[in-house]
Amino acid sequence: MSKSVGLYILSVIAVVALSLILFRIVAPPPPKSIKLASGTAGGAYALTAEKYAEIFEDKGMTLNIISSTGSGDNLDLLRSGEVDAAIIQGGIAETTDGEDLRALGAIFYEPLWVFFRNETDVISSGLEDLRGFDNLRIAAGSETSGTRKLAVEMLDQNGVDAELLDLSGPAGADALRNDEIDVLVAVSAPTAPYITELLAEPGISVLSFERALAYERRTPYLKRVIFPEGGLDLEANLPSVAVELIAPVAELIVDKDLHPAVQALLIEAMVEVHRGGTLLSEPGVFPTPDRVDIPLAGEAERYYERGPSFLRRYFPFSVANFLERAWVLVIPLVTLLFPLIKAAPPLYRWRTRRKIYVWYKDLRQLEERGRAASTDDERHDVIRDLRALQAEVGRVEVPESYTDELYRLRSHVLFVSQLMMRLDELADEQAAAQSILASSS
Repeated sequence: MSKSVGLYILSVIAVVALSLILFRIVAPPPPKSIKLASGTAGGAYALTAEKYAEIFEDKGMTLNIISSTGSGDNLDLLRSGEVDAAIIQGGIAETTDGEDLRALGAIFYEPLWVFFRNETDVISSGLEDLRGFDNLRIAAGSETSGTRKLAVEMLDQNGVDAELLDLSGPAGADALRNDEIDVLVAVSAPTAPYITELLAEPGISVLSFERALAYERRTPYLKRVIFPEGGLDLEANLPSVAVELIAPVAELIVDKDLHPAVQALLIEAMVEVHRGGTLLSEPGVFPTPDRVDIPLAGEAERYYERGPSFLRRYFPFSVANFLERAWVLVIPLVTLLFPLIKAAPPLYRWRTRRKIYVWYKDLRQLEERGRAASTDDERHDVIRDLRALQAEVGRVEVPESYTDELYRLRSHVLFVSQLMMRLDELADEQAAAQSILASSS
């Protein structure tokens, strides 16, 4: 049976060791750092990424910001596995991207701005929409940019044939002011300095999309938004009238295999940075699962349905992450340990009974030694060993169900001790009697 005890202990050790191994394999810890493709330095994407990085640092993680030329480049970096996450413009992803990538949600509107020089025929044609831009020189960003893809789609829908140039941002604004181009198409946050400058330029107008609702209904990733009069500068009243715009969303996408804890932290950063609202959206609109063109990650679906998990709501990131990982192994661990736990009480009872049986064996041997002793020294050794056994039995504690057996053992030890002392006394009496007989003779 002692072999069974050894097997029991080995089984417990094996289960614990296996659990630790499974804990590392089934629920590995999140990486200490990740890479996020953010776009050009100083742009809306880069500024957003910097805010995310600050939140990651507060949580003990590192968010490495990777600069790029824009949404198209960001998407390529994520496809190739060079980054773990990316901010992209809605509408540029392909259907096949849904196989390896997942969206965490839309984070803000990116309005499409169309600025044109007043001397063009746009105003005089009476077609103050994209149909009046035929045969004009249009700067629409690089060929891989999200701006170019959106511009081409919009112009094609309106049957416009125009020369598209690889200019955008401040460089495109300068070209428009210098009459090097007729139209500048830009997807940008309204707070970009060149947007403010163009709105204040007297010889340049901004297109208000009177058919914005039609674009929204026809194109799922676009949203009709109103940029309010005076939204940029109340004193200068920029813009001087409310401008109706169409806007794709900027969305945060990740590799589908990115650790769930990192996805949860990214969502937490999205909420903290974007829930306050902007000039184009009310507070609480973002982040949102609406208008993303890549399937939502499971972590994001759970958040938008139920909010943050109980653990993430009340515990720090590191603690919540550990508890969520540990929970994965609770059920299999209990399943493995249940037979061992069930076997523990019978094993404990057997060990207690066996201990009592061993003491009885020792007691029997001491009694046999005492009865066979022929000298005082031998009997005194037995009595000394009996006292030691009596002290050992007196110190032991057993469950209440074994109290009667323990007290019976103690009484038997006492009985044998008294017997040995009586035998020792009889031996002394016999020795004294023999001594008297010997002296009298």
